[in-house]
Amino acid sequence: MQAKYPLKVQTIRTKGSKPRYYVYLPMPLAAALGMRSGEQVHWELLDRGELRLVRDEPPSPGGQETERPQGQGEGK
Repeated sequence: MQAKYPLKVQTIRTKGSKPRYYVYLPMPLAAALGMRSGEQVHWELLDRGELRLVRDEPPSPGGQETERPQGQGEGK
């Protein structure tokens, strides 16, 4: 399995808004992690050269999804 996925940071420029930066998650990496569309994640800044992407609700060990009680995890 490939451990590195080089990519470029892209800029999104919308008229009347400040530029935003965009980084995508390569499909092979997303598949290996079992990521789902719409899954909530956040960045942690470790230092000027390293970021960590953290899943807000990682899957349970063994790959079995546990059902979340209604009303939890929304509006973060």
